[in-house]
Amino acid sequence: MEDTEKQVPEQWFVFFKDQLLLKREITEKGEVKYCVPYDTDILPVKPATGDTVHEVLLPSEVTVRTFAVEQLITETEEWMMIGLRDSYEYITPEEYKAAGKAYQILYWDQHSRFCPSCGTPTEQKEPIMKKCPSCGYEIYPHIATAIIVLIRRREEILLVRGRNFRGTFYGLVAGFLEPGETLEQCVQREVMEETGLKVKNITYFGNQPWPYPSGLMAGFIADYESGEIKLQEEEISAGAFYSKKNLPEIPRKLSIARKMIDWWIDN
Repeated sequence: MEDTEKQVPEQWFVFFKDQLLLKREITEKGEVKYCVPYDTDILPVKPATGDTVHEVLLPSEVTVRTFAVEQLITETEEWMMIGLRDSYEYITPEEYKAAGKAYQILYWDQHSRFCPSCGTPTEQKEPIMKKCPSCGYEIYPHIATAIIVLIRRREEILLVRGRNFRGTFYGLVAGFLEPGETLEQCVQREVMEETGLKVKNITYFGNQPWPYPSGLMAGFIADYESGEIKLQEEEISAGAFYSKKNLPEIPRKLSIARKMIDWWIDN
């Protein structure tokens, strides 16, 4: 009996460092469209001998493939490479999320080639697990957890300009979780360290994978309690409370910071 079942095409996420390969197409209306290529496309580059092609299972239970190249792919009329952050403006939200997970897997692969305990080259045992053949140490992708907090004071919110921010926008106070802390304790500590303020009524907002390079942002809402703004100068270059009528430039829509600010504006 003839097999009539069609194989579902798989997408290929090809990276050079944090640059993602995209296919450029012209629609029937003459509009330019960008997408992550499929295995039905003829890619401008193939995995080199010895390179690992990773199968990445998405939350939707769809599997995609990803690999890294050692040189930037030359741009043509059909192909372009773009930074992972900037790809948000070109591809669908689903593709952007998949690209983020694919990049995190590649980052983990590149930074787990040797056992951190004894230095022996590791062996891939499962899609997200490597094992040292010498001492048996198991390595899984490391996710750095950070908090981000929107601080309300009456009709205003606190916005800060981080020294490591790309661009000219103002965002929210954020920082990494330390050993022994709860997420709420991390919120209180980071706010005090970076701004000199005390906060109260800390409530959970939501979270977002943050593949730059491999993190998770946990968002919180808090109310101002006391204190005067005293910025941690090595981390923050500017900061103040702003109302809806005088907001500075705020983060792009790809970030949970923007989702939180939009939520505050709407509510």
